[in-house]
Amino acid sequence: MLPPADSVLWQKNFLLGAATAAYQIEGAIHADGRVPSIWDTFSATPGKVLAGDTGAVACDHYHRWEEDVALLDMLKVDAYRLSIAWPRVMTAEGQPNQAGIAFYRKLLQALRAQGMKTFVTLYHWDLPQHLEDQGGWTNRATAYRFAEYADMISRELAGLVDAWATLNEPWCSAWLGYGNGHHAPGKQDVKLATQAMHHLLLGHGLAMAHLRANDPAAQAGIVVNVGHATTTGNREADQRAAMLFEVQNNQWVLDPLLKQSYPAALWELWPDAQPLMQEGDLAIIGAKVDYLGINYYFRSNVVSDGQHGYTEVPLDDVERTQMGWEVYPDGLRHLLVGFKRDYPQLPPIYITENGMASDDKVVDGEVNDSQRISFFNRHLAAVDQAVKAGVDVRGYFIWSLLDNFEWAFGYERRFGIVHVDYTTQQRTPKRSAQLVQQFLAARRSK
Repeated sequence: MLPPADSVLWQKNFLLGAATAAYQIEGAIHADGRVPSIWDTFSATPGKVLAGDTGAVACDHYHRWEEDVALLDMLKVDAYRLSIAWPRVMTAEGQPNQAGIAFYRKLLQALRAQGMKTFVTLYHWDLPQHLEDQGGWTNRATAYRFAEYADMISRELAGLVDAWATLNEPWCSAWLGYGNGHHAPGKQDVKLATQAMHHLLLGHGLAMAHLRANDPAAQAGIVVNVGHATTTGNREADQRAAMLFEVQNNQWVLDPLLKQSYPAALWELWPDAQPLMQEGDLAIIGAKVDYLGINYYFRSNVVSDGQHGYTEVPLDDVERTQMGWEVYPDGLRHLLVGFKRDYPQLPPIYITENGMASDDKVVDGEVNDSQRISFFNRHLAAVDQAVKAGVDVRGYFIWSLLDNFEWAFGYERRFGIVHVDYTTQQRTPKRSAQLVQQFLAARRSK
C-alpha cells in the first residue's frame, strides 16, 4: 500500500483516517439513559434484518472504547470519524442526558490526547423513536428538534471537535427509510421520501447556524453518498436514464445544498412528488459549508424503463464485493471532476467513506484481505487523479475501522480493517490495517 512518489497521499496535510458510526458499533442500547431509536425498532422487527441481527450489542464499543482508541493509536491514523447517537445524549423530553454526553466527551478527549483529528457526525440514521412516532423526518418539526440537538451537543463538546458533520447520507435516510423501506423506519412512498429529504436538509441548514455559533474554531459541513451510472443501452432514452439515476442519487441532495434549488429533472422521474416547503427554506439549506464529505462505493448500470425512469441492469464479468457492489474506482474520479465542473461553489472535499465488504476469516491469527487492499489502492489512485485534475480533496477515511452491524445486512458483511469476533469481541487487525500502519509510518519518516 505504498502509492507513487507523486501521490497526494504522501503530503502530510492530506488526512488519512478511519470511520465508524454509533449504532453500528456501540451496542449498550439500554445503558445510561439511552432512549430507543428507529433502528432498535426496525432491527427487532422480524424479517427486516438478515438473520434477525440487531445492534443491541454490536462491537460493544460503548464498553470497549479504550481498546478501540488504542487500535487507532496503533495505526497512527491522522483522524477518526465517529457519530454521536442522538438517543444517547438527549432525553425524550429534549433535555441533555449527561451520562451519554460524558461517554463522547471521554472518547473525544482520548482521541485528542493521541493527536488525532476528530470528525463528528451528528446524525448517522439513529432517529429517536419518539420522534418517528410523531412522523419522523416527514414531520417538519423534526428539523427543529434536530437543530435543538445540534445546539445542545455542540455547546457540550465545543473545543473537542475538529470538524462537525450535520447528517450522514441524507439520501439513505430519505430514500431507503421512507421511499423503498429497506432501512428504518421502513416506509415505502416516494412522496414521503421527498418530504423527508426536504426536512433532513432543512435540519442541516438550521443546525449549521448553531455549530458556527457554539464552536467557531471547528469546521462544519455535511456528508453525502454519491453514485455513478453508466448504460449499456444504445438509445438516447438510455443515456437519459443514466442521467436521471445521477439526478436522483446526487443532484437531489447536492443541488439544494450548493445551488439552493431542486433539480427539475427529479420531477420528471417522480411526477407530483414535490415536497411542501416554506419561503426561505432553500436559503437556509444552502448556507455555506466549510467542507463536503463524499461517500462512494460503486457504480450502477441502467437502461430506460420505457417510461420516465430507469431500470438497473447489472453487468456480467465485473469484480464485485460481498455486497454485490461493482468495484469501479474510476467512478469516484469521474464524479469528483464532474462536481468541480458543475458546482462553482464546491467546497473542499473529504472522502468520508470508501471501502468494501468481504467474507473475512481469521486463519492462524491473521486475516489476509487482499481484495480490500487492492480496492483501497485503486480508489486512492482515483482520488489522486481527481486532485491532479484540480479537485480540492483534503482527506480520505477508510470505511470502516471495525467489522460491524451492516444495517439491513446484519453481521454477515464485513467492512472493517479490523476483524471482530462477535462472540468474544476479539479484535484482530487485518492485513489491510497493517499496511495502513506501515504507510503512515513511512510518510512520517519522510
